Amino acid sequence: MKQLEVQIMGQSYLLGAPEGGEERLRQAVQRVDDAMCKIRDAGKIKARERIAVLAALNLAFDLGASPASDEKAGRSEAMAPSSSVPPDSTQSEAALNALIERLDVALGEDGRLI
Repeated sequence: MKQLEVQIMGQSYLLGAPEGGEERLRQAVQRVDDAMCKIRDAGKIKARERIAVLAALNLAFDLGASPASDEKAGRSEAMAPSSSVPPDSTQSEAALNALIERLDVALGEDGRLI
């Protein structure tokens, strides 16, 4: 197993990559770094662990919605969006705020920064 030093949101990590998987790991690191920096740059969340949780949720949600997802083929019509129009920013912001509130509850007083 090869070890790679990578940077995510300015912090170094030493990660193990299987032989031949180095480039795939680098691409994954880049997606995580991009997702975390985007959340951090929005300015509402400062704690790294909360940023990481939100980034992980966003990436998992995107992965589940991708055409390459194994689960997508098995989804029912009821789970499909009712229209191809993306949600408006008010709806997205409300969903994000609800998620932040749930994280606040889960993290307790020690993790509450906003």
